[in-house]
Amino acid sequence: MISASIDRNTRKAVYRRDHYRCALCDSPKNIQIHHVIPRSHGGALNSEDNLITLCQHCHMLAHGQAPTNEYWASPEEIAQACVEYVADYYAPGWWPWKKGYWPCEWNGGG
Repeated sequence: MISASIDRNTRKAVYRRDHYRCALCDSPKNIQIHHVIPRSHGGALNSEDNLITLCQHCHMLAHGQAPTNEYWASPEEIAQACVEYVADYYAPGWWPWKKGYWPCEWNGGG
């Protein structure tokens, strides 16, 4: 497992940018930081444009770990939603596809 030691200032900036809520479902509960482009695929560790806030449930979905009796979206759909959310903040210069990244190949991100 790769360490997720995100520096404090970056973590605070991401929480603030995402209004201390899950960027996907808008829940304010159990907020966690998720890497949009997985670190294992070259995603930056401490870059705000590679981080998003997700609630525990959405974060579990992103990693394919949601309970089997619950369904909202596949890891690929979560990855795509995360890319679109972050791209809205950093476009036009932020395009993970230009580096050969594609959410469907990530298996849920990092």
